[in-house]
This record gives sequence, C-alpha cells and structure tokens, in this order.
Amino acid sequence: MRVIFMGTPDYATAILEGILEDRDIKVVSVFTQPDKPVGRKQILTPPDVKRFLLDGGYDIPIYQPQTLKDNEVVEKIKDLNPDFIVVAAYGQILPRNILEISPCINLHASLLPKYRGASPIQQALLNGDKITGVTAMLMDEGLDTGDILGYSVIEIQKDDVAPILFEKLSILAKELTPYILKNFRKIEPLKQNDIDASYCKKIKKMDGEVDFSDAKNIFNKYRAFFFWPGIYLKSGLKLKEINLVDSDSINEDGKILEFTDKGAIVGCKRGKVEIAKVQPPSKKVMDIFSYLRGRRLGIGDNIS
Repeated sequence: MRVIFMGTPDYATAILEGILEDRDIKVVSVFTQPDKPVGRKQILTPPDVKRFLLDGGYDIPIYQPQTLKDNEVVEKIKDLNPDFIVVAAYGQILPRNILEISPCINLHASLLPKYRGASPIQQALLNGDKITGVTAMLMDEGLDTGDILGYSVIEIQKDDVAPILFEKLSILAKELTPYILKNFRKIEPLKQNDIDASYCKKIKKMDGEVDFSDAKNIFNKYRAFFFWPGIYLKSGLKLKEINLVDSDSINEDGKILEFTDKGAIVGCKRGKVEIAKVQPPSKKVMDIFSYLRGRRLGIGDNIS
C-alpha cells in the first residue's frame, strides 16, 4: 500500500509514526510546511514532522512546497502513484486536482461535524466538553465536510490542558489511521449532518485576555490557551498557573478573598479561582505571594 503523508506539527508526527510502524504500508513521500524562522534570533527551524524523519534517519523524500496549487507539485504527486493521501494538520487546503488523484483521508481532532476548522482541541476545552476524539474523514473540497470513515473517542479530564489533550488525541489518531487504511474497502462512509455542524476559528493573541467575570470561563481559557497565547489581564499580568475553586458563588470581581498553601483565592462575579503563579509584563514567572508582596496587596484588595 503506497501512501503520501501530509502533516506538520507533533500531532501529525505521531500519526506518521503509526503508519511507519505498519509493515503493510509504504510511505512513498512526506509533504510538510516550509522551514520557518523561530524565536528572537529567527533561527530557520524545520517542522516537527521533518525533524522526526531526519533525526530517525528515514529514507523518505520530503517536499515542502509553498503551495499545492503549483502544477509541478500536482504532477509530482501523480508520479508517486499513491493508493492514499493521509493528511493531518498539514496547514494547506488540498485543491480538487489533488483530491482526485487518490482517496485523501484527514485525521481531524474532533468528533465531526462538531468543531470543523482550525482549533478543535482548544474549542473543546473552551466549551468545557466532557468528551472529544478523532475523526477519520474522506476529504472533499469543503472545510472538514467530507464523509466520515471512523471515530475514536476519549473523555476529557478536569486537569487536561491543551498540550496534554493534543498528546492524547495524537495517540488515538496514531492507532486509528492504519486501521482505516487497511479496512478502507470495507467501510461504508457516513455523510455528515450539516445541521449539527459547528466551526472554530484560528486562535489570535487577543483571545487570551480575561477578566474576573466568570471563573469557569477563565479556567477553560487557561486550559485551552495553556501553550499559546496564554491568559492575561488587561493590565498585561499573565496568569500562569490557576485552578477552579467554584463556579457558582457570587463575589466582587478581582478581590483577593483568602490565601492557601498554593496561592491566592480571587473572586469573580461568578465563582472563584486560585492563582498560584503569575508573570508581570517584561518579568519572569513568579509565585503569587512574591507578586502580591511587591505590590503590597493583601486580602480585600483587588488584583486586577
């Protein structure tokens, strides 16, 4: 079985690893995004998928086209004569002339038609969902609208933040992908019900701003934006480690109510959060006690 793999971040790397472990599947090439400058020094850095292949010494051709609409790219894919094209968080939309070459299977990190779009894992956390999963989907020209080939489901734990959930879902997708490829001819695709569809947008830095109006909302944003962009107050103070105390009590928003061994209990208009670590603008992460001492704030004062 000849497979072209298209993917970019570590979520995709786990799926690729699962395919490579199956002796019945031959990965004939890997497509990933171009290397990008990273950090203050703008060091040119390869995507996680490419780094995995290079570090592992895999003899698999790697292509990093700026666009898939180039005729040379399309002809290259045709020449590779794939039985399947597997796509996981690639970062580009596949045009029709590639979709027509062979079945294109996408591993989407939600239970479609829920959370079509760019940030399904974060959206599940933002909404406080109890379950999520991975969908194997036969791609069409729409945005995550193709027929469903299979699901794998997982419960979301209270302490799951985005990086942890990414890892859990990547393991599910890693296990699901070879099964779908090897049983493709036996699977009857299931059409999505567009009425039940919901969409999630690409995350922007401004999405991380929070206030003390709703404790549950703050905590869910903290979990969803744990890696990036993080959560921060209008003052620029980043809340680096927090926990949900309750989601129903009525309090003065931003008022320091009490101290615990771990941090400060801060009231919200609805609910309370415990703040353990913060990061003031242009400073290092510090425990909440050091921050409050420096600001001369105590119980009854407002942190915001």
